[in-house]
Amino acid sequence: MSSKDSTVSFPELIKLKRDGGQLNRAEISTFVQGVTSGAIQKCQIGAMLMAIWQKGMTNEETLAMTREMMNSGETFQWPKEWLVVDKHSTGGVGDKVSLPLAPALAACGCKIPMISGRGLAHTGGTLDKLESIPGFKVNQSVEQVKQILEDVGCCIVGQTERLVPADRVLYAIRDATSTVDSLPLIISSIISKKGAEGLSALVLDVKFGRAALYKDLNSARRLAQSLVTAGNNLGVKTGAVLSRMDTPIGQSVGNTVEVCEALECLKGRGSDDLKELVTNLGGYLLWMCGHSGTPESGKTKIAVKLENGEALKKFEAMLMAQGVSADVAHSLCLNETDYFEHMKRAAHQTELKVLDDGAVLDIGGLALAEVLHKLGAGRAKSGEEIDHSVGAEILVEMGQQVQKGQSWIRIHHNCPNLNPHYSDLQKALVIGSHDKYETVSRMAEFIYPDNPNMS
Repeated sequence: MSSKDSTVSFPELIKLKRDGGQLNRAEISTFVQGVTSGAIQKCQIGAMLMAIWQKGMTNEETLAMTREMMNSGETFQWPKEWLVVDKHSTGGVGDKVSLPLAPALAACGCKIPMISGRGLAHTGGTLDKLESIPGFKVNQSVEQVKQILEDVGCCIVGQTERLVPADRVLYAIRDATSTVDSLPLIISSIISKKGAEGLSALVLDVKFGRAALYKDLNSARRLAQSLVTAGNNLGVKTGAVLSRMDTPIGQSVGNTVEVCEALECLKGRGSDDLKELVTNLGGYLLWMCGHSGTPESGKTKIAVKLENGEALKKFEAMLMAQGVSADVAHSLCLNETDYFEHMKRAAHQTELKVLDDGAVLDIGGLALAEVLHKLGAGRAKSGEEIDHSVGAEILVEMGQQVQKGQSWIRIHHNCPNLNPHYSDLQKALVIGSHDKYETVSRMAEFIYPDNPNMS
């Protein structure tokens, strides 16, 4: 089958890439248009994706692919005076950063059209967390998103039908053809969606470690540098933070329990660990979009909004704008409240005990997430239902001196007992001599070009 815009057939394009050739922009456009329109068969799409996975793409090809995917559907257009920013995370355990970050940025005067995803495998999804709140609607039209940004300043929504339709097709086939980990396909998927949001600035939280997609710093750095280059070449000021993902972020893992912890952060409380990520990512964004003179001053502005209640007010307004009743939104945002009065509590809460005296040297995020996944907190494939009430509250902190018999974790579960999972849960906690404990910041590096290309 031939495209009307090119004399090159789809099989010829596949053969060209399979044999290590470089696709020009017109050929990439032909492929993406064929994907979007349905003119190219799924088996041909799979063949092209495998050819890209095997042979890779040059920077020029990756940029062309990203640009064509971005333009495959509708793109957001905003008033010129708006500072529109967003954050993207490569996924982790206990990553509820978006929930306090979006309203904190809105309280600073930015607009945040945060298009988020659902959890898959051991990583949690922002949309799943927010759906723990009764009435919260993640599906909003383009017109509704614009109105919420006008009225509130931030929203957290799912991908709209008209935004980057090519990515929706390609992502499903990447999953089915084991080509998810192709660097050019990762870059074009992430950056095309963010480019379509019409952003002034984008910060990427690229995670590395035992509970991350990339286990070591060097491989995460390569991804971060490629994403930053693609974003800036597309006209979006893009920077990336490299952050460690070994232990869970904050003190909770799950859906409902993470919403509770995010609300605590918005009330100026909660773990320093979560606050560190929120203020750093927000600070970099405020600096990148020109809203603060330095990253440090931007970080201070975010911290102030968390402390003085302004970010909390934005979150309450966002909840109501996205379908939560005024009574529920107000009650959740009260300084002292019972979160489980409105969000579902699991049938059982079981506390596990420390087995030896010593210091907390490690809390294995991956091991913990995998058990919670088996208990119903996650999904094995897209579209599966999850149990929002399943989760864990971590009752100790890294480096803390603990005693045998002390409770270290509270598991929220709906199964009769935890016996089949007891051993795996206890292995997640490592106790040892305090002199072996080393304090390490989650923030490893920040990558940003000296002169971002805004062409």
